[in-house]
Amino acid sequence: MRLKRLVTAVLATVAVLADTGAAAGGAVVAGEQVPITAPPPGSGDWNQQRFGGQAPPDPASAAPAVVAAFFGGLPEVERQLLVARFPLVVGNLDGAPPGLRYRANAVALATEQRRELAVAADPGRPARERASAADRAAVCRRLLHPGRRILAFDPRGRGLVTEVYGDLAAAQRIAVLIPGADADLGHFDRRQDPLRSPAGMARALRAEEERQAPAARTAVIAWVGYTTPVGLGPDTATARLADAAAPRLGRLLAGLAATTRRSAAPPTLLCHSYGSVVCGVAAPHIHRARPTGVDPTGLTDAVVFGSPGLGVDHADQLGAGVRLWAARNPSDWIGDVPYVEIAGLGHGADPVDPAFGARVVSSAGATGHAGYLAPGTASLRNFAAIALGRYGNVD
Repeated sequence: MRLKRLVTAVLATVAVLADTGAAAGGAVVAGEQVPITAPPPGSGDWNQQRFGGQAPPDPASAAPAVVAAFFGGLPEVERQLLVARFPLVVGNLDGAPPGLRYRANAVALATEQRRELAVAADPGRPARERASAADRAAVCRRLLHPGRRILAFDPRGRGLVTEVYGDLAAAQRIAVLIPGADADLGHFDRRQDPLRSPAGMARALRAEEERQAPAARTAVIAWVGYTTPVGLGPDTATARLADAAAPRLGRLLAGLAATTRRSAAPPTLLCHSYGSVVCGVAAPHIHRARPTGVDPTGLTDAVVFGSPGLGVDHADQLGAGVRLWAARNPSDWIGDVPYVEIAGLGHGADPVDPAFGARVVSSAGATGHAGYLAPGTASLRNFAAIALGRYGNVD
């Protein structure tokens, strides 16, 4: 009888994820995704180079602080040569100077755009392949618009991309937005319904920060640096993709620690939907991301919203010194998901349950699963106040 109850609960978890998500968000049940975990293309040739007789930092294993020291010892002309020869390596190398990464990713995006345009114009290709290539070329063109700061770009699979809003080098307060399912290169920046995209959410947060604190030096990072689930299906019900994503998030934060102002506060994480599963896996280890003597935890504030759970039973399990904030509006379908974890399915306790130990913040005015950063909502005001460190203004 006990086994039967366990099986029933597991099936209910998957069924509710699929049924409520598809009904409320128009999602489809999709198959498993293959996470990108290997170093960026070109890493093999990069590792064969020598600089003053020394090997460069290995993209697969080098600590971002080591990467920062390597670039710090290079003359500018050699840096630019590496951008031209290894744009995908430099552009994805946490610890490399952000300005150099922006230039490298512009080179990589232009190369990808040319490649996709050639496919789109090839009459020998199937129509569907040509249309897909034209769409991706258009995405690359938009990301190449002057003024955009692309911190990472990887064309493999569905495509990964990370963008910075604000001056990262000068910022005293940095927020990192970790999105959930369906975030990828093609869905990074939606023209219609922009708040359903990582770029749109990040822009909304930065605009609210500027409204609340015009003189503050801030930056917001939209991080699609991991392979996200597609639709609602097996990947959304397990932590498999989050397990692959967590080390990548840790390297991002270590790179920020190595390349941004030493006086800057630790970044605030804003984790939406499945992104909160990533944060739950990563948070206990993030203290290793900052060098000793700067900040022992590496993380002070994490905000989860529209969360299916973090894979832990209590907020204390995220690590000493981590302040966890949580929000969910009554119309968000995610509230109908069973907050359980059985045999690897489900993501555990409900973060807005008072017993979980998070600081629950108001999301008044927000509607649905993607409406938390809409203008005028209490959630947007509260998230910006947390990212700014103005905790007394949080409702």
